[in-house]
Amino acid sequence: QVQLEETGGGSVQAGASVRLTCAASGYASKQIRGCMGWFRQFPGQTEREWIASITTDGSTTYYADSVKGRFTITRDNGDSPVYLQMSGLKPEDAAMYYCAAVATGYPCYSPALHSILFWGQGTMVVVSS
Repeated sequence: QVQLEETGGGSVQAGASVRLTCAASGYASKQIRGCMGWFRQFPGQTEREWIASITTDGSTTYYADSVKGRFTITRDNGDSPVYLQMSGLKPEDAAMYYCAAVATGYPCYSPALHSILFWGQGTMVVVSS
C-alpha cells in the first residue's frame, strides 16, 4: 500500500527545470503532521542526502547548500501535496529523489533518518550534459 508517492521525475538536459510532486494517501495522510522533506540518493550509493524541508503550514523552508538557490520546496497546507521545483539542473543532480514525512517533534532542518515516519518509493531524475 503506497503511503507517499512521488511523481514528476524523468530525463532532462542540463539547465532544464523539473517539478516533483509528493502526495500522501491512506493511513499516511492521516498521520503526517510534521515537516515534509526531500532526499536524494545517487546511483551506486546507499546513503540518502537530505536536500530540502518545509514546515507543516508551508511557512518555513530549509535547504542544503548543494541545492540552495536552485530548488524550491512548497506546500499549501498540511493536507496538500509537497512540491520540489528544481531549476538549473546539473548532471550531478541526477539521482533517485525521495519524499519523506518527518515525525512530529523532530527537527525540520536536515532530519535524521530515524525521524522519518514515511518514505516514498522514489522517482528518478536523469540529467544529461
